[in-house]
Amino acid sequence: MAQFELRYGVNPHQKSARIYRHEGLPFEVLNGNPSYINMLDALNSWQLVRELKSLTGIAAAASFKHTSPAGAAIAKPLSSELAESSSPLATAYVRARGADPMSSFGDWVALSDTVDESVAMVLKREVSDGCIAPGYESSALEILKTKKAGKYTIIRIEGDYEPEEKETRQVFGAFLEQDRNNARIDDSLLKHVVTRNKQIPDKTRQDMLIAAITLKYTQSNSICIAYDGQVIGVGAGQQSRIHCTRIACTKADKWFLRLHPKVLGFDFIKGVKRSQKATAIDLYFEEQVTEPEFEAWSKLFNKVPERLTSREKQEWLAHFNNIVLGSDGFIPFRDNIDRAAKSGVRYIIQPGGSTRDKDIIQAADEYNMVMVFTGVRLFHH
Repeated sequence: MAQFELRYGVNPHQKSARIYRHEGLPFEVLNGNPSYINMLDALNSWQLVRELKSLTGIAAAASFKHTSPAGAAIAKPLSSELAESSSPLATAYVRARGADPMSSFGDWVALSDTVDESVAMVLKREVSDGCIAPGYESSALEILKTKKAGKYTIIRIEGDYEPEEKETRQVFGAFLEQDRNNARIDDSLLKHVVTRNKQIPDKTRQDMLIAAITLKYTQSNSICIAYDGQVIGVGAGQQSRIHCTRIACTKADKWFLRLHPKVLGFDFIKGVKRSQKATAIDLYFEEQVTEPEFEAWSKLFNKVPERLTSREKQEWLAHFNNIVLGSDGFIPFRDNIDRAAKSGVRYIIQPGGSTRDKDIIQAADEYNMVMVFTGVRLFHH
């Protein structure tokens, strides 16, 4: 039996913790000392990027926090405002991290390909707990080993490793066993279009499948918004699906609004950290801000920015189309469709199977959306 002693369990007072496998562990810890949560994030996030790479043939990255993705993406050219990376893998991570910079603070990073120096330089500047990848160039490994005073966790995983078909967990002394979730996410899931509008552009088909793969590794209930090869909003772990939808759509709205010229032109004072900028931009979009919050916020700028009006927000958001919403379970009420429409969603991928499917289809038709029923639930617990 191969085993590795972990720093601690889910909480620091759970001092005795380990990860083990009778047939040998499929990974190697190259630096640092991972915790129980680090390993949960590492193994879940690796599966996500591996499937994204398998689906698209393109380098993929994910930014994980508390066993759910804050963002995920495949490598595509960055806009001129965001361009800064040289390798496709570095570009994928910049896009994944950029989905929700506040949530990605202190993230776990998964990378589908061998980590090169340009990826390491991007990671060097970010607050992150660790990373997992199938390999590391020597120069990249040396750069990453300097993070967190030499304690940054670096894991190399066997890229071709496949676990057993059965998986087991123990809860409160009882063992639960099930088949692994081997549901294949591919173009065959997009055959059953249930709305009047049935036209799906090729690049949108890819985004629909990216959303589905992301949901497969997101704590349920979950909703995912995808756009142009990346996840831009995740609502995870809520008991009510509408709350998932509101969270995901609000995050997606903020992602688009961060590209507004007014936001890109923010004049921060010298020395403001990246995390402070992310927080300041997020607060900028809040409708109600307390006086102490505003006072602290305004001190970050050489010139306090003018707020976007509701009309300016709506006009800017109207620029974007081909936005995808994915749901890990069936959509039970039309309020989810109504909220999605406010954020410009025009394509929906969901399992279907609700007693109110007809109402949901009717709502989608009212907005001229395209909706696909996959018949495959993607809960993750």
